[in-house]
Amino acid sequence: MQFHIRLATMQDAPELLKILKQTEWFDFLNQDDENFVRDNVAALLNDCLENPFSHTIFVAVNSGNLAIGYVSVHWLPYLFMSGPEGFVSELFVSPENRGYGIGSALLNEVKQEGALRGCNRLSLLNGKHRESYNRSFYTTQGWEERPLMVNFIYPIQQTGNEK
Repeated sequence: MQFHIRLATMQDAPELLKILKQTEWFDFLNQDDENFVRDNVAALLNDCLENPFSHTIFVAVNSGNLAIGYVSVHWLPYLFMSGPEGFVSELFVSPENRGYGIGSALLNEVKQEGALRGCNRLSLLNGKHRESYNRSFYTTQGWEERPLMVNFIYPIQQTGNEK
């Protein structure tokens, strides 16, 4: 399968929404008001694209220039580290395009961008019940599971996406 990685654009919003819906993980995306969901995803994508210093979205696109996967990363400055941390908040590949190295290529793009930005480290969260965790996708890519840290959340608003 041929694909390449590039920065996301607003024209990618419909395909990114399609990829997210295919996961069937996020109740918010399955609301009856399709226009609201589409507009919300587009607005959030636009916010990210307007601030490349703090946020980057890379897309994997097929030969027709349609997004078939994407990764979203936040660049977080910490006063206690010599460089920022890149936090990978989203990595999704459409189901029919999995197994072709797209996720690996997207992560490699983040690693390269992190090095260019002088990052101290990259981090991400992966649910232990997810298929990617159970097949050791991230450890195979060189990522290490933190042995001494726990991820806590404080839910401000329940949206049904906190799985």
